[in-house]
Amino acid sequence: MASIVDLTGPQKAVLMLLSLDEATAAPITTELDADDLRKLQQVASTMRAVPAGALAQVYTEFLQRSQTAVAVPRGGVRYLRRIATRALGEAKAREIFSETQQSPLDRLANADPESLSSVLEHEHPQLVAAILSQLPADRAATLLERLPEEFQTNVLERLATMTEVPQRLLQDVAIALSAELPIQESDGATAVNGIAQTAAMVRRMGQKLGDALLQRLSGADESLAGEIRRAMYTFEDLKLLDARGLRSLLEAVPADRLTLAMKTASEPLRNHIFSAMSKRAAERVREDLEMLGGVRLADVEAAQQEIVEQCLKLAAEGVISLENSDAVV
Repeated sequence: MASIVDLTGPQKAVLMLLSLDEATAAPITTELDADDLRKLQQVASTMRAVPAGALAQVYTEFLQRSQTAVAVPRGGVRYLRRIATRALGEAKAREIFSETQQSPLDRLANADPESLSSVLEHEHPQLVAAILSQLPADRAATLLERLPEEFQTNVLERLATMTEVPQRLLQDVAIALSAELPIQESDGATAVNGIAQTAAMVRRMGQKLGDALLQRLSGADESLAGEIRRAMYTFEDLKLLDARGLRSLLEAVPADRLTLAMKTASEPLRNHIFSAMSKRAAERVREDLEMLGGVRLADVEAAQQEIVEQCLKLAAEGVISLENSDAVV
């Protein structure tokens, strides 16, 4: 029979819960997550006898700790989430209280591949195979490539013959490996498409202000200004041109480049372009499109970009106007 000092934390928790009446114990258990309850269940199923006076000792220890520790009332975040759900609804509460804590496996999956591979190469191939079995295939492949060649074969052999992994073992290994990873000093970075965002902003400013701003930028970085201009409009934006402007553009575009560019054009854009042509010219382009067959997407996009640049050139010369084009890039 164990002495009082031999009782573990979970054993003390079980002893205290079992000493309370159901009405008192129930609110306490609602503050515990599933893992905590499973742990208490496992402990309760193995407890057979406790030393006399153990309960008094547990109560005394609880009171002493409660006087020196700062307690978060009613389970902290879990309690706040419950009352937020009642007040705002489940969808809004989920949005506000999105899960920020990662599981050990999530931390491994999101860890720097170089750092994680340097940790894995010192582990047993069977453990490494178990971890890789839980990661997305592309992530697992990246890690496997960074392991020593002779180690790769051992890991691959074990992974290929693996049918199941004990969940507890997997969690324990993931926790241990996570602890060996270097602490991330930042929250990472958020991807930003600066060109696309800049182009959308300048386009929203209107042609006059936008052109003036890009003209000033050209003095400092002509290449960057040109890249922004090209990103401001796409081939699909040609449907925003009026019939007169579209005819002016088509007169400046070689027929073969127009046909190639229209290969992936939407039906509304095709119809708009055809409406600006003579019936004979439109039929000819339709026939050329049918005969075009398979072409490389890169070639189609290049032809489309040429036409967009020609459009911007005509707009800069005042031949056509893009002033009333308000689509967002």
